[in-house]
Amino acid sequence: MLNIAVLVSGGGTNLQAIIDSIENGKLKDVRIVRVISNKEDAYALSRARDHGIEAKCISPKDYGERSLYFEAMAGEIREAGAELIVLAGFLVVLSKEFVTEFKGRIINIHPSLIPSFCGDGYYGLRVHEKALERGVKVTGATVHFVDEGTDTGPIIMQKAVEVKDGDTPEILQRRVMEQAEWIILPAAIQAIADGKVK
Repeated sequence: MLNIAVLVSGGGTNLQAIIDSIENGKLKDVRIVRVISNKEDAYALSRARDHGIEAKCISPKDYGERSLYFEAMAGEIREAGAELIVLAGFLVVLSKEFVTEFKGRIINIHPSLIPSFCGDGYYGLRVHEKALERGVKVTGATVHFVDEGTDTGPIIMQKAVEVKDGDTPEILQRRVMEQAEWIILPAAIQAIADGKVK
C-alpha cells in the first residue's frame, strides 16, 4: 500500500480525480493519508473530509519564518506516514530543505507539455492564456518529479490535448483537466505504487 499526502491550494479537482480513481478501483494499493492546504477556505479540504480523509490547513501566515512553516508541513507528512507527496494545484514554492528531505518522493501536475509554458509565474489560468497567445495547436499536461527548480524535475508522464478555434483560457483549462490531468495524475501515482517509476 502506497500512502500519499496531497497538497492543494484551491478547489481540488485533481484531488477529486485521485479519490475517484481509488474509489472506483482504477487506482489500486494507494491510500490518501492526508490532504494539506495552505488556505483555510480551500474547497479541496471539504472534498477530502467528505470522503473520510484527514484534512488540515497549514498556512504560511501562521508562522513567522518560512523555515518553520515547512518544518510544520514536513512534520505533518511524517506523522501521517506518507511515502509520496502529490502537489495537485499547490501554489506555494517549496523550500530547498523540504525538497531535499523528500527528494524523489514529490510529484507535481502541470497544465502544459513541459518544457512549454512552465517555470516561474506559469500556473493556473496563466498557462492557458500564454498557450493561446502563442497560437499553439497542441497543449496538454505533465506529471513530473519535483526538484529544486520550478517545473524542472524529471518527467514521468505527459498527455497532449488539442487546442480548438474559439477556445478561451477557461475552456482550454477545462479540456486539459478532463482529457489529460485527471487521467495522467492517477496513472503516474499507480506507476509509482507498482514500482515502475522511481
